[in-house]
Amino acid sequence: MTRVLIVDDHAFVRTGLIALLNAADGIAVVGECADGAEVPAIATRVRPDVVLMDVQMPLICGPDATRTLLTRQPTVRVLMVSASMTPRTLGDATAAGASGYLLKGGDPQTLITAVRAVAAGGTAWPTDPVSVHPGPSP
Repeated sequence: MTRVLIVDDHAFVRTGLIALLNAADGIAVVGECADGAEVPAIATRVRPDVVLMDVQMPLICGPDATRTLLTRQPTVRVLMVSASMTPRTLGDATAAGASGYLLKGGDPQTLITAVRAVAAGGTAWPTDPVSVHPGPSP
């Protein structure tokens, strides 16, 4: 069972992601956070395999929260999610140690596939169109 922590400042988005992922075989949402500032404490408590991390949040943004999390729990895999994508946000996600980046407006099955790929040690980086690359990172 892949354990997932959802981090997004919009309750509506968190609720939808929780419903979607909990309905998928082999995935269980074990916690949620409304801001990157909450991530270290909650991740320590729930021990996720994958964290779905929003890029832009008040207080502490996704890339900064990812750096802090991976310092404390280096085996956790982070999949960044955002409503937009720019070269800067992709670069920030990569530099922070994320294993992938998906647009929130994408297909729900792509998200499920990405969570599974990242949990298995693969990556999920956008191309045109967004694709998921299962298996270890090159």
